[in-house]
Amino acid sequence: MSSRTLFRFVARRGVLAIAVLMAVVVCGTAVFAPALAPHDPTEVVLENRFAPPSAEHPLGCDHLGRDVLSRLVYGTRTSLSSVAAIMAIVLLLGFTVGTVSGYAGGIVDSSLMRFCDVFLTFPTFILAMFLIGVLGTGMVNVIIAVALTHWAWYARIIRSMVLSLKNREYVLAARVAGTGRLRTTARHILPPIVAQLVILCTLDIGHMMLHVSGLSFLGLGVTPPMPEWGVMISDARQFIWSHPMLIMLPGVMIFVTVMAFNLLGDALRDTLDPALAVQEDVLP
Repeated sequence: MSSRTLFRFVARRGVLAIAVLMAVVVCGTAVFAPALAPHDPTEVVLENRFAPPSAEHPLGCDHLGRDVLSRLVYGTRTSLSSVAAIMAIVLLLGFTVGTVSGYAGGIVDSSLMRFCDVFLTFPTFILAMFLIGVLGTGMVNVIIAVALTHWAWYARIIRSMVLSLKNREYVLAARVAGTGRLRTTARHILPPIVAQLVILCTLDIGHMMLHVSGLSFLGLGVTPPMPEWGVMISDARQFIWSHPMLIMLPGVMIFVTVMAFNLLGDALRDTLDPALAVQEDVLP
């Protein structure tokens, strides 16, 4: 192994370790929010209005006297749980439609892809706002709206993977041997797709989180007093000049979380994609 290849290997593993650590910290904060938050995030104490950082309130209090640190911690749980629900719906719809379309082919494939094209025609954020206008505001409707605007992308990608795999020699051999379609799909087609989906989902978590925070900032998602980073930014925008930290802290949380999962997705792609690793080794 050359020194250049060794450096790339160590750098790739180092980025992966940092990304995993950041993602674990964020996810751990969401899971153990009740134990980590020093106060009730919705408790209003007007006597503590705009209280500076102290031992009791490490990051101070907002305009209603609510503890900022507690709201940031619980905001992590709100954001990640909503993104997890969105990804579950997206994967369910995209995986089902993409697999059926790619494996069946013919009129089934054509019909399902034309249906996907309807959702791919419009920008995702604009379509999400339209769906929320139809469904109504609230986190549940935000989850449904964002999921419905993204599943078609996954269906397209999964379909292309299935099309590239279903004509491989080992898949054709399994079919010639009399293996049923369902068993062939589960044994020979799904495992390679799952590895690619893990990378794709990790890269898309930050994108989904920005959608949720943006819609909440506009007042279409989480409704106060429930703690959520987009809501915190919306509440603090009128105090941007007098108390800028109230708007900067949730912004930093969004930035760090999105960066953590983007780095994790890039590192997983570099580690798990053998074609990319070979290409890097070949290039001078």
